[in-house]
Amino acid sequence: MRSINASGSLCYMTSPVPKWFTDALAAKVDCGSVDVAGTSIAYRAWGEPAARGIVLVHGGGAHARWWDHIAPLLIDPDHRVAALDLSGHGDSGRRRTYTLDQWAEEVMAVAGEAGISGPPVIIGHSMGGFVALRVAGMYGAKLEGVVVVDSPVRDVTPEDQAARDHRAFGPVRVYPTREIAIHRWRPIPDQLTLPYIAEHVASTSIREVDGGWSWKFDPRIFGRPQVTPALLTQFDCRVALFRAENGIVTPQTGDLMYDGLGRVAPLIEIPAAGHHVMLDEPLAMVTGIRTLLSDWDHSVPAAPSNR
Repeated sequence: MRSINASGSLCYMTSPVPKWFTDALAAKVDCGSVDVAGTSIAYRAWGEPAARGIVLVHGGGAHARWWDHIAPLLIDPDHRVAALDLSGHGDSGRRRTYTLDQWAEEVMAVAGEAGISGPPVIIGHSMGGFVALRVAGMYGAKLEGVVVVDSPVRDVTPEDQAARDHRAFGPVRVYPTREIAIHRWRPIPDQLTLPYIAEHVASTSIREVDGGWSWKFDPRIFGRPQVTPALLTQFDCRVALFRAENGIVTPQTGDLMYDGLGRVAPLIEIPAAGHHVMLDEPLAMVTGIRTLLSDWDHSVPAAPSNR
């Protein structure tokens, strides 16, 4: 069954908040920032500093705290996990213009500053998947691999499209109370969500400003040039593609991306998930990532096909 939660988004009718979620939010987290090209980039990190680690990259208009309930489930004694606010998002500073190259530089800066001393794995969702692929293109030999989650590289993301169509992400509105701002939050595209996760994400997506409360993102993040298939190439690191069954990457698009990456990147489907996998099928997402990384630990990278 489904209902409308306090933020106005469709949600599943569920039992009380599960223990795994409250434990994840209660996990020890280190918060910090690093200057990248004159802009402060905020991050959160879990686990002990280590040579190996994961950097989580959010989608357009989102922020690091979309990963609060995911990151603690990915740490182990050998892995540090970090999540950053790309410039123009969350608690990071803003720039006059935004590019994938600049965001890629921010990801790598956070990896080192957050306590990952060796080659990291970069996991990006939606627009963050574009960023992850750009990191692979610029720094592939310095990475353990990249994971792209429901990112249609041959198309614009739903956030970008909504901004272009003036359906969302326009001039930032100011709401008189925190409660009203939270009530107005919803994912783009809208989908079924677990209400306790939607409430957490909504409440961390706003900041107090003159006259009330408003969103943390800078609307100018959606003014970037359109991503092209040229972003798909054969990289100097492993690449994996995740597709949400009910997301925005169709099976056909997934096959085209698989071909573009040299037919060596596994294409993994998360059953029953919508585009924002961490909002409706978080444990399936974690299981998929854990399984993939375990395989990478015990296998040899496949050689690109000769096309």
